[in-house]
Parts: sequence; C-alpha cells; structure tokens
Amino acid sequence: MAKFIFKMESILSVKTKLEDQAKAEYGIETMKLREEEHKLTLLENRKSGFEQQLFEAVSDRLVILSIKRLEDSVENLKYNIKLQIIVIRKQEERVAQARAKLDNAMKERKIYEKLKEKAFEEFKTEVNAQEQKEIDQLVSFRFRSAGESED
Repeated sequence: MAKFIFKMESILSVKTKLEDQAKAEYGIETMKLREEEHKLTLLENRKSGFEQQLFEAVSDRLVILSIKRLEDSVENLKYNIKLQIIVIRKQEERVAQARAKLDNAMKERKIYEKLKEKAFEEFKTEVNAQEQKEIDQLVSFRFRSAGESED
C-alpha cells in the first residue's frame, strides 16, 4: 500500500511551532500582567495603611511633622498607584497583542491541518480506486482464465 506524504508537512510543523511560541509568549505576558496587578494591590494596601496611620495621628494629639510625613507618604503612594495603573494598561495591551498573535497562529495551523486532512482523504480515495481497479483486473483475469480452461 502506498504511503501518505503531505507535501506541506514542513509548513504545518513550522505553523505548529509558531503557535507554541505564541502560546508561550501569551503565557509570559499574562503572568507579567498578574505581577503588575499584584504590585498595584500592594501599593493600595500600603496607601490604606498610611491613611489609617494618618487618621490615627490626626485624631490623637497633633504632631505636625508626623502628620506631614504621613500625608506625603499617602500622596506619594497615590502617584505610584497612578503609575502602576498605567503600567497595567500597557501590559494589558501587550497581553491583547500576544492573544491576537496566538489566535492568528492557531488559525494558520488549522488551515494547514484542514489541507492535510483533505489531501489525506484524496489519497484514501485514490488508493481505494487503485485497489478496486486491481481487484477488477484480478477478477476479470480469473474469469477469463476459468473460461479458457473450460474450452
């Protein structure tokens, strides 16, 4: 029996490798996004802590230097939180780009897999036709041989 050989197998394997790379890149970018979101959470928690300390400092006795330091810390953390939100938005864009790249790689791989399936179906049809032709020839040969031997 003939062996099936897909002419574009090398292209399919390249597309599969590109998809794997895109998956890895998407995973890395998603992981970075989670890290940046975690940093934001930590900053917000620190800000809440300083705000609580500021509230306690204002409610107790007035120590202007301590209050000013706490206010500065809160303002500094607000600024850092804004910066972190910008970093997160940029990282979200990178994740979206990586996702789009992954989707494209998957589509291309699927196209070549469909082509391979079609080619395999055509191959099977050709093999079946060839086998049927051989069977017909064998049957007609036997029929002729049987007819000649009776004469």
